[in-house]
Amino acid sequence: MSKKKRELRICYNSPVVLGLTGLSLAALLLNFLTNGMTNDLLFSTYHSSLANPLTYVRFFGHIIGHANWEHFIGNFMLLLVVGPLLEEKYGSSNLLFVVLATALVTGIVNYIFFPHVQLLGASGVVFAFILLSALTSFKEGTIPLTFLIVAVLYIGQEIYSGLFVQDNVANLTHIIGGIVGAVLGFVMHKNKMNRY
Repeated sequence: MSKKKRELRICYNSPVVLGLTGLSLAALLLNFLTNGMTNDLLFSTYHSSLANPLTYVRFFGHIIGHANWEHFIGNFMLLLVVGPLLEEKYGSSNLLFVVLATALVTGIVNYIFFPHVQLLGASGVVFAFILLSALTSFKEGTIPLTFLIVAVLYIGQEIYSGLFVQDNVANLTHIIGGIVGAVLGFVMHKNKMNRY
């Protein structure tokens, strides 16, 4: 009796994270090919007329745009490590909701409070994922110590940098992303949302 060899295959294990990565990589290449025009037009958010339909596209599209290769790698190294674990735990639709909610909230805050600043990149989503990952062992009536430590370290560092390094836009985006991730993490656990 011969043993059947198992085939080794690559699986598309995290559709939301891999899709976001692919879209962002395509946007980065497009940005290089158009000499920055696509980032200005679609993949960054800034104060523009609310009568312009692209303003609303940019509220979400800014998380896809990145200034350069280093900016892209810096965001997606962590997203590709943490994201698939979160997508497995919470489900693809819930994680997509976290991504879109983070994009919308950070886009609107930048639009209102930083009208002369162009914001792009997935760092708000990275911070949402960081705080969301610290809640994975959440049980009713408890707050995980890991969540408290991560919140103090990451959010505290961003507040410090915002006050003393003067990179207030990026720091505020990170803080808001972290807050969105934490709030939605608590909501998903409390409501026991479907894991699709």
